[in-house]
Amino acid sequence: MPLNAQQLNTATFAELLAATERTAVHLEMRDLYSVGDEADDYAAFLSTGVPNLDPTRSFWPQWTPLVQEAVGRGVVMRRARIVSEPVTDYIRYEHAITPLNLQAGEQVRWLPRRHASDIPLPGNDFWLLDDRLVQFNHFTGTGDWADNGKERTTDPTVAALCATAFEKVWERAVPHDKYTL
Repeated sequence: MPLNAQQLNTATFAELLAATERTAVHLEMRDLYSVGDEADDYAAFLSTGVPNLDPTRSFWPQWTPLVQEAVGRGVVMRRARIVSEPVTDYIRYEHAITPLNLQAGEQVRWLPRRHASDIPLPGNDFWLLDDRLVQFNHFTGTGDWADNGKERTTDPTVAALCATAFEKVWERAVPHDKYTL
């Protein structure tokens, strides 16, 4: 996935994932996200307690094919979530819709925050592609995308920090089907 500096900054995430050859890992560390493309489904979940598991709604029609294509090429996609317990309403929602991540081909695990205290973690959620390209995701305090919400780097030291952090979280985390709220 050799990218020049301009490509690194202008490529969409879909283009980066399409160029990924082996691994795509995602670490989420917030207890609340408030991004617009899931607002309606989250509000409905809050009022009914029932998740919308229709893969043709919300952001899923854009996400699912990206995952399926990558996994179909042999890319292993893993997502780990560090969460506070008791969990927030948002984490209950996220847990309830995770079967759609699994159906697309992702592996998902959950780590209670109290078990992450001794893991050196970067300050932001991130994607790490092929152990060399990091995309940090920046959010506001309320969980929406911050202005300039993505930051990318191929700095080997940063990639190594993210790889080590993710692997430590992954080995301690509970697989989705075994994590109960």
